[in-house]
Amino acid sequence: MAIIAAIGRAARTKASGLLYGLGFFYNVLKETGRFFRRKQVGYKVLIMQILFTGYEALAINAVMAIAIGAAINVIGSSLLPQFGQSQLMYSILIVVITRELGPLLTAFVITARSGTAIATQLGTMVVNHEIEAYIAVGLNPISYLVVPRFIGVVVSMLVLTVYFNIFGLLGSFIVVQAVNPTPIGEYLGALMSTLTLADVFSGLTKALVFGVIVSVVSTFQGFAVNRASTEIPVAGIKAVGSSFILIILADVLVTLVQYA
Repeated sequence: MAIIAAIGRAARTKASGLLYGLGFFYNVLKETGRFFRRKQVGYKVLIMQILFTGYEALAINAVMAIAIGAAINVIGSSLLPQFGQSQLMYSILIVVITRELGPLLTAFVITARSGTAIATQLGTMVVNHEIEAYIAVGLNPISYLVVPRFIGVVVSMLVLTVYFNIFGLLGSFIVVQAVNPTPIGEYLGALMSTLTLADVFSGLTKALVFGVIVSVVSTFQGFAVNRASTEIPVAGIKAVGSSFILIILADVLVTLVQYA
């Protein structure tokens, strides 16, 4: 009986946490719609978030994308001719980079960098009673602290995904030049003839969903900190872990919907 009671309490706790999270997400969406119509909004916070999440991640995203594109080309060039399918190289590049690895790896980078930073920063503000100060002077913490981060992360996620795709295909071109020199016009023409609107839409859809997940989970975990400073690093860990799990699940679901 004690075990059943413990399971029941755990289930109620999880259910209440889920409902609270859904309510938090609803408030974020509601305040996002009002964000640009207000004079007293956190534009500075929004700009700083885009600079940190997007601009400062350009270098690592470019290096990672070039390496991934080069690796795909090397592996494909080695294996596909054995099956007489060399012509599939461009299709594999497009699908793997634009539909899967571009948005997925970009989301992991943003989660590791910005997700942790957002959760720990907001958690610190909770512990230092700064959230109460915002409320005391009539500022909505969701509108001023969460929404700018939400928009900044989503915008950065979309831009970085496109950026990753470009550099991923550039990495493949570098390998092509080293192994089998090809005019850039011919290479780009083959890519563009293979690329479809469905590929672009798939990658951007995943980028949008992943950006929403990272921003909402990170801000939610930051606000979930109580009064102990020891909870701040825990919030960062929870933000990263929960975001990774939800991103992978969302990736599977979006892929199933697109290929159904």
